[in-house]
Amino acid sequence: MGVDYYNILRVSKNANEEDLKKAYRRLAMKWHPDKNSQNKKEAEAKFKQISEAYDVLSNSHKRQIYDLYGEEVLKSGQFDPASPTGVGGGGGGRGFKYDPRDAEDIFAEFFGRPEGIYKGSPAHDGVNRGTPRKAAPVENKLPCSLEELYKGSKRKMKISRIVLDDAGKPVTVEEVLTIHIKPGWKKGTKITFPEKGDYEAGAAPGDLIFVVDEKPHGVFKRDGNDLVIHHKISLLDALTGKTIKLTSLDGRDLTVEISEIVKPGQEKVIPDEGMPISKEPGKKGNLRIKFDIKFPSRLSADQKCDLRRVLGRHAQ
Repeated sequence: MGVDYYNILRVSKNANEEDLKKAYRRLAMKWHPDKNSQNKKEAEAKFKQISEAYDVLSNSHKRQIYDLYGEEVLKSGQFDPASPTGVGGGGGGRGFKYDPRDAEDIFAEFFGRPEGIYKGSPAHDGVNRGTPRKAAPVENKLPCSLEELYKGSKRKMKISRIVLDDAGKPVTVEEVLTIHIKPGWKKGTKITFPEKGDYEAGAAPGDLIFVVDEKPHGVFKRDGNDLVIHHKISLLDALTGKTIKLTSLDGRDLTVEISEIVKPGQEKVIPDEGMPISKEPGKKGNLRIKFDIKFPSRLSADQKCDLRRVLGRHAQ
């Protein structure tokens, strides 16, 4: 019989129209050349075989000739129903012309034609046809602590999505995806898992996208690549100096000496103690300490007198 179209589509010889559609839908989506960039030549050959098999078996006239006489007679163009072998031999039989359908035309009936690609256009040459229409992407927030964004981390996310089973029926499956969070990633960073979204009729699965969101931190606030901390300091310490002890986001102890007089609204900048810069490995932003000077709520007459005596000459 030559080519076994039933085997190509993995259906029985009693397959009905719905069986053929399910089989074609599943195999054509799997072997479309635009979805197989690593093995495009093999995919093109399989895609054409699948399309040819569906074209023949879904057409009652072609299928009848194929079942009775095989692929060679079907394609010969010499089919003659009056001949015992099906091949015309100069008798008075009615001829049959085998007219194969274009593989992309069949695909378009199921999944739609890629935008801007039409029969007869220069791109419709069997090589550069664009990609099948994809379902809309699905976006989910990925809340991350400031510690995770500082040090980096690995996250495992369990997802549920709708796919087609081997019979072409939509089913829900669960899958675990691994997300590698890189040091320095910012709010709004997108991590895309191609075609891990839900199946939609007439389209390839959409992409699944996780969008980084930043959880509030109890001590630090992020400002671009910098880290900002508000530190309360007494008026006495602001005038006489103080040693501040902090814990970094990766657990290190930081000691900051404040020796100069701190003025209201002033901040101290500690270079290279901010957030890692994801696009410049090894580099970090700054740590900025903003001081909130705590003034005494009241002073006694003697305290005021002492302050005037000590500070009076500096106020002039």
